[in-house]
Amino acid sequence: MSKIATRPVPSALPPSAAELAAWQFLIRDEQIARTRDTLLAPEARRVSEASMDDVLIVGRKRVAL
Repeated sequence: MSKIATRPVPSALPPSAAELAAWQFLIRDEQIARTRDTLLAPEARRVSEASMDDVLIVGRKRVAL
């Protein structure tokens, strides 16, 4: 697996056209490995007391700025 700074990774956000193209360029095993790395990362284990509504409110405020 290659270790580059801007490697495409799975995200909850919609990908840009460039990100989608980079992801589709990867072989299946690389996509699986990157998905697994993302899900097992320490950041993925953080617990939040925010509800989805709270997250949406914050996101909409950021977009409105």
